[in-house]
Amino acid sequence: MTANSRITSAVAAVVATLACSVATAAVQINILNVDGPVEGFNDPTPVAPVGGNPGTTLGEQRLYAFAYVANIWGANLTSAVPILVQAAFNPLACTSTGAVLGSAGATQIFYDDSLPKADTWYPFALANKIVGFDIIPGFPQLAAQFNSNLGNPGCLDGSPFYLGVDNNVPAGQVNLVTTLLHEFGHGLGFQTFTSTATGAQVLDVPSIWDHYLYDNSFGKPWVQMTNAERAASAINPRQLVWAGSNVTTAAPTVLSLGTPELTVLAPAGVQGTYLAGAASFGPLLSDPGLTRQAGQVVDQPNGTGLACAPLDATNARRVKQRIAIVDRGVCGFTVKVKNAQDAGAVGVIVVDNAAGGPPAGLGGADPAVTIPAIRVTLADGNKLKAALNDTPSNRSTGLVVRLGTDTSQLAGADALDRVMMYSPNPRVAGSSVSHYDTSAFRNLLMEPSINSDLTQSLLPPEDLTVPLLKDIGW
Repeated sequence: MTANSRITSAVAAVVATLACSVATAAVQINILNVDGPVEGFNDPTPVAPVGGNPGTTLGEQRLYAFAYVANIWGANLTSAVPILVQAAFNPLACTSTGAVLGSAGATQIFYDDSLPKADTWYPFALANKIVGFDIIPGFPQLAAQFNSNLGNPGCLDGSPFYLGVDNNVPAGQVNLVTTLLHEFGHGLGFQTFTSTATGAQVLDVPSIWDHYLYDNSFGKPWVQMTNAERAASAINPRQLVWAGSNVTTAAPTVLSLGTPELTVLAPAGVQGTYLAGAASFGPLLSDPGLTRQAGQVVDQPNGTGLACAPLDATNARRVKQRIAIVDRGVCGFTVKVKNAQDAGAVGVIVVDNAAGGPPAGLGGADPAVTIPAIRVTLADGNKLKAALNDTPSNRSTGLVVRLGTDTSQLAGADALDRVMMYSPNPRVAGSSVSHYDTSAFRNLLMEPSINSDLTQSLLPPEDLTVPLLKDIGW
């Protein structure tokens, strides 16, 4: 067996929330601290113990959280070979409103005829498990780094990592434990090493991941595609699925029935079913759903409607007892929906302000929101607006829509219960293909974004992370 390629960490995801007891490890996972003096894990800044984390310095609490997560992962996997994680806290890219939380990945990948699938790349830790010995003794199998500046001025201001391990996360803070669980997952093998931009494989050899990617539009797995076909599949929204038996069998125990959708009933020119992203706030979408005329909010000189302030009388007439169409931008989704609700709207469609698809969900939380809301793509939203005969004096806008769900399939899976992978158009470097799709519900740890209902469990009925790793050989 020969080491062939160094893989650097390429995934920076934003996720949050947890709660679980730590079991006896079935694989030993050790943390290699590579921080310098008085930084990262060695930061001597005094802090009070928090949320089950007994550390009394910032560095001690960071290290305790890492060890806590290592124990969770160790209890869920089996291997006779210990796993070494090289870890550090460093200043990472950030602004006052957004930040890279961290990243992790396999440090090496291997292929050899003695592995279960010949001529296939395996991540370091998984290759060690399969062969039963450390292929490169003393060399870390995973490398991870996390943002040491998070919460400081200029770096997601006021939103530091929460270092407790009890899932009792204060508003505005980022749960380090869940972030670590997610990133460790990538380093253990929840990723492809094939280029999602070009479809090119490393040395023309597929990743073990690629054997289980199946595109419903092409009707074949990634390992049977050309480079061009793989590149097209990576931006084929909600058509790329995971074909591994462990995930497919477990999916009905984790995911709910009901894929969000928008149905346009009239006028004839735009009739049909459109992809929709559901809101994490307000009532759940249902079947048969909410059917009403739609009316557009227009409160900007360019003809768009942000609904970031209470609606004026003209816009209130447009949306009263209707489903309001508003545009994304400037303020939070809950603010837009609440303003439409206060004006008498019975539902909301948020139109994206940038091209691409599929439409992601609407994040946020506000118990005062009592009407359903969805998001649609910019292209689909423009179709809806063009179909409107909408003036304040019109009794009918001519656009009749239904916000509902398709109960014939699981949320985030295809008709065969194969779970969808994240394949947005345009491609998101470091995230596309190496995550579950955002349409999954319940929400999954290995989606690319924050969800408030995550737990520390990696297993069904709460999650589908371990079933996927078992599919690739864990």
